[in-house]
Amino acid sequence: MSTQRQADETKQRAPIKRNPERTREQILKAALKEFSTRGLDGARVQTIASRAGVNKAMIYHYFADKDALYLAVLERSFDAIRARDHELSMETLEPEEGIVRLVTFTIDFLAENPEWIHLLADENLQRARHMKKSDSIREKHPPLVRMIEGLLRRGAAKGVFRDGIDPVALYISIAGLCYFYFSNRHTLSVIFDRDLGDAARIAAYRDHAVDLVLHALRP
Repeated sequence: MSTQRQADETKQRAPIKRNPERTREQILKAALKEFSTRGLDGARVQTIASRAGVNKAMIYHYFADKDALYLAVLERSFDAIRARDHELSMETLEPEEGIVRLVTFTIDFLAENPEWIHLLADENLQRARHMKKSDSIREKHPPLVRMIEGLLRRGAAKGVFRDGIDPVALYISIAGLCYFYFSNRHTLSVIFDRDLGDAARIAAYRDHAVDLVLHALRP
């Protein structure tokens, strides 16, 4: 037997090395697509397995059941948006500039991640029953609130913002202003006969949202 043939046969008999982290990542990406398209109730584990290139049993190996996988997708999605908070560098900005960056970031993130809209809508239909089980999601938001609180405090001290604004209420207002545009853009596009998915219209709405928020904060 030739040396090359022996090497080929040895390679064929060698066990395939698994990469657990890569496999888990493939499953989560496939699950994000399925859950954001069909929701929790409509999603099929077999479809997720096929998209991820694994067998169904492998999904249950990494995640106990479909609900556990759904929660993992939610946590990963929150990780993605909160991990980018440090890019805002709001602690080093002038108060008004910090608010502009926060509003701009929120709209741009939603424009680039439409699946986020669908996940949040579905979890609200589920009355947040999965998020209630997650400590990690709750733990990721206090730093953001503190950054906003710092902006408001410095803005009030400089006389550019009103005093006494609740940072959580402000964030909810900003999130609502940004979220509604994208969560309802298809119906609103029909109602007002304009394509709200157009990049130029999104940019114009971003400027509009920034203007509204800044005017609401000024004395």
